Amino acid sequence: MSTSVHAVAQQGFGTGTNDLYDRARPSYQSNAISHIRQAVKAAGAINVVELGAGTGIFTRALLAHSEWKDALARIRAVEPSAGMRAAFERTVEDPRADIVDGSFAATGVEDGWADVVIIAQAFHWCPDYEAAAKELARVLKPNGVVALIWNLEDRETAAWVAQLRDLIESHENNTPQFHRGLWRAFFGVPSYAALFKPEQQATWDYTLPATLEVVTDRAHSKSYIAILGEEQRRGVDAEITKIIGRGDGLVWRDEAKGEFEYPYKTTVVICEKKA
Repeated sequence: MSTSVHAVAQQGFGTGTNDLYDRARPSYQSNAISHIRQAVKAAGAINVVELGAGTGIFTRALLAHSEWKDALARIRAVEPSAGMRAAFERTVEDPRADIVDGSFAATGVEDGWADVVIIAQAFHWCPDYEAAAKELARVLKPNGVVALIWNLEDRETAAWVAQLRDLIESHENNTPQFHRGLWRAFFGVPSYAALFKPEQQATWDYTLPATLEVVTDRAHSKSYIAILGEEQRRGVDAEITKIIGRGDGLVWRDEAKGEFEYPYKTTVVICEKKA
């Protein structure tokens, strides 16, 4: 993995963690993917660059989406983790999609190739917003768009989710996470202002089915939880069990099966390149 990648991401998303990540992380809601399609102004087949493509969770959702699957020309995925690239290659079977090593500042994509650059669940790790703004603008066609998208547990909907997030975030050690909002500095750097129009944000609330095992696996898929020692992870697991056991604000789907609603929120930010 590139040395430009945060050390916690290098270790937490390194070889051996990727199957859990791919299994535990939720896919993306159809309406959010449709929102990105509506922002793309390409008249013909669409060229997509996907940065931080990971194990291919978003890529698979894009390829399956009714508004995208027949509109795509090619997806050039870029991912600095060799382990995640290997998982991507196992799970993304469409010949229009391939994956290579690269970063936010060095994609390896030629000038003006992309109609859209999509960054799913990854842009908060960007280490250099100036360099990223220049690189994103370089690979985009005029009026091409960058789409930033995140899925995150919605701590405002239920007390147990807030308690869970507090527990998980207590182990972050100042890693750059979405909820901290550090990534918003991207829109204030000189190259962004010079090369892009003002960003447009949209959000969607929804729930997913979950069990204690699902919640625990998703916690383990966080980079800063993945790097904990075994004893510390057992402690996290015990606290998660207590939180679910208390059930503050928990909405059951099927209590006999231990299945409940997991509140989530998807955020999409669209950034259009100037002509």
